[in-house]
Amino acid sequence: MRTAPARRACAARLRSRTYKVVLGEYDLTVEEGPEQHIPIKPEDIFVNPGWKPGCVSCGSDIALLKLSHRPVLNDKVSLACLPPPDVVLPNEYPCYITGWGRISTGGPLPAKLQQASLPVVDYEHCSKPNWWGGSVRQSMICAGGDIRSGCNGDSGGPLNCQGVAGRWYVHGITSFVSALGCNTLKKPTVFTRVSAFNEWIQKVSCCLRPCPPLPLASRNVLMASRGPHQPCSALQLQISVFALPDCL
Repeated sequence: MRTAPARRACAARLRSRTYKVVLGEYDLTVEEGPEQHIPIKPEDIFVNPGWKPGCVSCGSDIALLKLSHRPVLNDKVSLACLPPPDVVLPNEYPCYITGWGRISTGGPLPAKLQQASLPVVDYEHCSKPNWWGGSVRQSMICAGGDIRSGCNGDSGGPLNCQGVAGRWYVHGITSFVSALGCNTLKKPTVFTRVSAFNEWIQKVSCCLRPCPPLPLASRNVLMASRGPHQPCSALQLQISVFALPDCL
């Protein structure tokens, strides 16, 4: 997935007044066929009220998008699940980051979507003084930082973790890395922890009027990845920023 013209989603850091979500994206240099271009109206961007521009470590680095029309779900555009409220993954739980961020600190931006395995670093370790200290909050989740990590350009991308029955859950949204370098020792990639914002997601989704139960096929949602994930019957979300049901 990407947004135009920036070519990527930036969580709550959305500034342009014209947006286009591209689903099924893989290689940014060519139009491969499965891409779906869906415009986003400025009034359909909902930034979390706790977000403070210029203070990424303050947290709440998350936004919701409402699609202007429904996407077509197929083997390249599929869904991921919203994790249960307040669930916290244990230390070293296996997860995956994807994005078009730099390959290394100061390195080139890739044309093709990248993926890396990032084990979870629990809050007890990540918040130690010689790790991230007070820069991380319990509404965040840390992962990687040993051999692989996120890098500049990955902001807004997902931390996908496999759960029950082989389903994939978006547990994190890439927020920040160390200014010392993308793979600095004891500075794992920091993500917004999605499960800390379930209540806000539901509130924004249904604040204008009650949301009636919708069949899965009728939900106005974004894709979660290019992979063949299991369908999810819970509130659906997109690879890096969330989509709203039709009730708005």
